[in-house]
Amino acid sequence: MYSLKYKVTTSACDSDGRLKLYSALQMMQDCSEMWIDTEPGVKQFFTEQNMAQLLASRQVEVVRVPDFKEELTVTTSVYGMKPMFGFRNTFIYDAEGKPCYRTWSMGAFVDKSNGKLKRVDDATMASMTLEPQLEMNYGDRRIAVPKEGGQVLPPIPVMKADIDYNRHVNNANYIRMAMEFLAEGFQVAGLRVEYRVAAKLGDTLLPTLYRLTEDTILVTLSIGNEVSAIAEFTAAR
Repeated sequence: MYSLKYKVTTSACDSDGRLKLYSALQMMQDCSEMWIDTEPGVKQFFTEQNMAQLLASRQVEVVRVPDFKEELTVTTSVYGMKPMFGFRNTFIYDAEGKPCYRTWSMGAFVDKSNGKLKRVDDATMASMTLEPQLEMNYGDRRIAVPKEGGQVLPPIPVMKADIDYNRHVNNANYIRMAMEFLAEGFQVAGLRVEYRVAAKLGDTLLPTLYRLTEDTILVTLSIGNEVSAIAEFTAAR
């Protein structure tokens, strides 16, 4: 397990002085990325093979949204490993050790030179430290998109600020974009997101919104006819 300490600062807050979901996702991602330093065998293999782990899906349960100046601890641990995919929990806890966010995610192992899936060898997988799978609701990582009934929304050009060191749109930025289309007062209690095709600088994302139920909104972000990312938001009741 790897952990990082954070404080909810001004830039991470919304207009009500509460932690933005976008900022919480950035914290989770940072912790997950730094985790590899605790696994030297995995880190060496990925470096030698010119590989990266890219987020393929994430599910988030929002237990409680932290307030300005709260002290937080983000932890991440891997509970499953396959030749081309890894599975992890990343939780955010408050100062009392109570969870504010529970998440699980699946990462895909890819060759940096071509973006295609690439296998991790048996010796590297055997060297991994696997930890117990943490308790939360585990939904399907695949998100079904309705065939009709979507509301087409204004296109979003991919900006320089959206790009991370993998040279595509950072996973948290898809959620930031999609949340712009949620109604005022929509408080997110749950999120499922599936990443399919990486958007790059110069692309234009085409959003479509689907109202699945009174409490559930789905937003797709597409590049032409290809879906880049799907975000499903469930409202707090």
